[in-house]
Order: sequence, then C-alpha cells, then structure tokens
Amino acid sequence: MPILVMKFGGTSVATLDRIRRAAKRVGREVANGYDVIVIVSAMSGETNKLVGFVEETSPLFDAREYDAVVSSGENVTAGLMALTLQEMDVPARSWQGWQVPLKTTSTHASARIEEIPTGNIIGKFDEGMKVAVVAGFQGISPEGRITTLGRGGSDTTAVAFAAAFGAERCDIYTDVDGVYTTDPRITSKARKLDRIAFEEMLELASLGAKVLQTRSVELAMRYNVRLRVLSSFEDNDEHAGTLVCAEEDIVESNVVAGVAYSRDEAKMTLVSVADRPGIAAAIFGPLAEAGVNVDMIVQNIAEEGRTDMTFSCPTDQVKRAEAAMNEAKKKEEINFHDLVADTDVCKVSIVGIGMRSHAGVASKMFSTLRDEGVNIKVITTSEIKVSVLVDRKYMELAVQALHDAFGLEQAG
Repeated sequence: MPILVMKFGGTSVATLDRIRRAAKRVGREVANGYDVIVIVSAMSGETNKLVGFVEETSPLFDAREYDAVVSSGENVTAGLMALTLQEMDVPARSWQGWQVPLKTTSTHASARIEEIPTGNIIGKFDEGMKVAVVAGFQGISPEGRITTLGRGGSDTTAVAFAAAFGAERCDIYTDVDGVYTTDPRITSKARKLDRIAFEEMLELASLGAKVLQTRSVELAMRYNVRLRVLSSFEDNDEHAGTLVCAEEDIVESNVVAGVAYSRDEAKMTLVSVADRPGIAAAIFGPLAEAGVNVDMIVQNIAEEGRTDMTFSCPTDQVKRAEAAMNEAKKKEEINFHDLVADTDVCKVSIVGIGMRSHAGVASKMFSTLRDEGVNIKVITTSEIKVSVLVDRKYMELAVQALHDAFGLEQAG
C-alpha cells in the first residue's frame, strides 16, 4: 500500500470534536487505499501549560525532566486519536517516540533526529493496522531518555517520517488554508499560493512566516518530500492548500513570492572597535557561545584604526548579547567605546526564486520604501531574498507597500 503522512497541529486536535473531525479525514484517506501515518501535536494550549508547570516547579530545571513532562501532551492526543479511529472501525494504534523508535541526539529540549527505523510500523501495517498515530515532537536519546525536538517539532517529525517511509506526500493540517504572499492580517490583498518552492518556503519560514517550522522545510528540501499545507477546518480536495515542492515543479511564478516580517528584532552597535584582523571573530565567537542568534551584520568604514560593528538579533537575546560583549571587554578580548541597543526595530523581507534572473528587484524595494518615507537601517541580501531593518512603527506600512509594488495579489 502507498503511505501517506498526515500531521495535525494543536488547533486541529484542540477538542474531542476536532479530533473526531481529523479522524474522519484520516478515514477517508484509508478508504482511498493508503496506509496512513498520523503525526499529532498536543491539544492547543497544553504544551504551554506543561512548560509553565516545569518553570514554576524548578526555574533552573533539568532538561531531561522538562522533556519527560512536556512530551506527555502528544501522548494524550495520540491515544485519543487512535481510540477515535478504532470507534470508526479503522484499525489504528498509537505510538510514542520511543516505541518507533525515533532516535535523536542527546540535546534535550532541542534534539535532532538521527534515524527512524521503519521495521516496527511496517510490520504492523503488514499485520493489518491501517493507521499508525505517532506522538510528534518527541524521540529517544542514545541513553534511553525521552527527548523533544523544540517548539514546532511535530512538523519536523512529520517530514522525517515521510522521508523515512518514502511517503507519497506529507499533508500538514493547521488553522490556515495554505501559504500566503504575506500575513492576511496585515493586508487583505494577501493571496494564497497554489505552489511554492522549497527554497522560498525555507526563507519565508526563517524570516518570520509561522506556517511551517524551518527545520521541517530543510528536511523536506533535502529529501524532496512533497509537502501540502491545508486547513483542518475546511473540506479539502486534492488541489486544496499550498504544495511546497521542488523549483522545477513550478511552471510560472512571480519574481517575488512573498513578503515576510519579524517584529521582535533588535539592532545592536558596538561603537569604536579596533579595525584589526580577527576582530569579527573576537566579537561573534562570544556571541555564539552565549547562544545569541545573530542575523544581519554591517561593518562601517574604518577611521583612524577604529570602526563600528552593527548586528541584529531577537529582542529576547539582547541582555545575553550585552553580557557576552561586556565579559569579552573585561577579558580584554575586544575594546569598544559603547554598546548601543535599539529594540524598537523590525525586519521586513522579500523572497522569490525569480530574483536570480531579474535585475532591479532590490532597487524597486528600496525606492518603494523611500516613497513611503521609511528609513532603512540595515540591509542584507542573498540570492533569493532581500531583508531590511526599519523602525517597528513602519512595519505594516512597509509590508503593504512592498506587497502592492510587486503585484503579489495577482498570480504570476
């Protein structure tokens, strides 16, 4: 039998009624001739509640026990989904990560998948099981402890299973009906995309789009897993949602596929650091060790042997970055006059594989923002994206203006 992977997020399994609705979708795919692997998240709000319990019990918690607690939400959903399917006379069984076993690294709370042996589940399919309901987000370490894959890890679980089992497709059911050209809450002109290339989706996910977890898109691209993003609240046909696929599967598309934004960005500037070989390593080495996720980097032209170094990072990592820089200064690894943090900025990005073959895209972006009176603080580019840092108060204006300028309300 061909295998289909179906993943249901927290809002899709938030109540018993929604679990029944999801189970009916699974039942339809079984009737269509598939053996189905269902990946489930915890019921909506459950993981946050469990994380709260852990933090209240032990502010400096043991990550191994954190994983033991927060992974339990998915176990509950998997059992309820399997019971619901059994009530529909669909042969189903729930599977926790260790029973598969989904083998991961030992990095608790942010483990990475190393291997998914297929023998146990394939064996049960051969015996007549039609649906394996797998608890997402969790696995087992080499030491035999429960691990979790980080927030949003159920998406990664689903793609990894699709790759391991050679699934025909991986359907991600969520509370939106696909991937849009930008956030529909910011502009009503946002358009649902029928298809989007892996690279574009990866950039959009990493730049702030919340539809899919970045690691899940990376996996899908590496193993060429066809991903479909659908709404669990609408009746879907085979062409519904958005298909995330290889670039060659897209016949025609706009130069720019979408506009992404990230609200919680900070701009940090080290004023007057020595302009010497190794200064960048002396700055960004301690930041990496402190777990600061640096994004944009700009170095000013040096004057009299001194220069300014500007970088961006998430706002919740500013204090960590300040501590790392001040510690490095104390150790005399770097010397700077001042460290200035601006936490009132945001990142706005345009993404599209068409940028590779079209000139003037960045120029059009910059002139659009100029015409709207939006000042650009930092710029970074790649082959298929341009990102700018602007004052946060201009975020919605910038997104709307760029969406209009590149005609994203119309299909390519």
